[in-house]
Amino acid sequence: MVLGALYFAQGLPFGFFVQALPVVLRERGVSLSLIGLSSLLAMPWALKPLVAPLVDRARTRRAWIVPLQITSALLLALAALASPEASLPALFVIVALTNLAAAAQDIATDALAVDLLPEDERGLGNGLQVAGYRVGMIAGGGVVLGAMAHIGWAPAMLALGATLALATIPLLITHEPARTPAPLRPTNTALRDAASRPGALRWLRVLVLFKAGEALATAMARPMLVDRGLDAGDLAALLGGTGFAAGLAGALIGGALVPRLGRRRALAIFGALQVAGIATWLVPATGVRSLVALHVVVAIEHVFAGMATAALFTAMMDACRPAHAATDYALQASVVVLATGIASALGGVSAEHLGYVGHFVLAIALAVIGLADVVRVPVATSPSFA
Repeated sequence: MVLGALYFAQGLPFGFFVQALPVVLRERGVSLSLIGLSSLLAMPWALKPLVAPLVDRARTRRAWIVPLQITSALLLALAALASPEASLPALFVIVALTNLAAAAQDIATDALAVDLLPEDERGLGNGLQVAGYRVGMIAGGGVVLGAMAHIGWAPAMLALGATLALATIPLLITHEPARTPAPLRPTNTALRDAASRPGALRWLRVLVLFKAGEALATAMARPMLVDRGLDAGDLAALLGGTGFAAGLAGALIGGALVPRLGRRRALAIFGALQVAGIATWLVPATGVRSLVALHVVVAIEHVFAGMATAALFTAMMDACRPAHAATDYALQASVVVLATGIASALGGVSAEHLGYVGHFVLAIALAVIGLADVVRVPVATSPSFA
């Protein structure tokens, strides 16, 4: 319950940032290039390794999680005063600060998950983690879009901040055993040790490519749907209804199958399904506007993406050393975030120059390259990246 609530909380601001905000900006006439470049506001997530060694020094993960999550909630509530019409630069500053607080909190939450989950439970545990995160993303994305259509920007943002604050309660009422802190070492030394382990560079190459194609595709999926004539209510139904159910199902199915398939096979199979999910965006890209068809597209994409993410997170958790879980996991996660962030940032430029069809074909090609790397490169099944 604690991990579910924390990952749900993580998904709330990120869902708003990647799902709701692009739609709001496009509806107000913001260019595709600026929408794509706004993905760079998530770059604090790529800087997590700089903070992670400090998190490993704490006796409890709660000491980091609680104050940072409350800070994120207050920033989201503050965004009620900075609507896109009133002050777009101020809104971007708030989004960047929220990402900074959320990224730091994510370090401690991921480390807490590594601490609590034994290896034989990590498949299902990561399925539940991805499910909670996706529920949060849908709530912060599709549900917030629907709320904005009915009650407006400011009340919706206040409700988002309040929901994030309430998600802190399960951790506050749960006893967390104290842990032995990692030795105090300079940040660069801790990161160098993590990156120099056997097989690390090969595994990091998988992390760079595995989710980049999906990130490139989904960065422009929502603006494309707006350009196809869908309003906020339609998008809320797609993302908050179909997307919610499909993402939840995909994460749970993927997490349950990882222990049976093994890490490498799960990544390969689910990576191939992820490619198929990206390809379904070609349906609306070619001009199809049927809501029934679009619900099918969103369902397929969310199911397969959820399965792939559950497999990747499980393999990442296996690659963590117990005493340095925050550092090891943060290093891996930052590589994924940096790669997907760059891909998302280039999405607007790609869509403007290639058109939506060409953009999604490029995303498919990138996902296929990532899948090929999974097949060729040994995947981590132990803390040594073997």
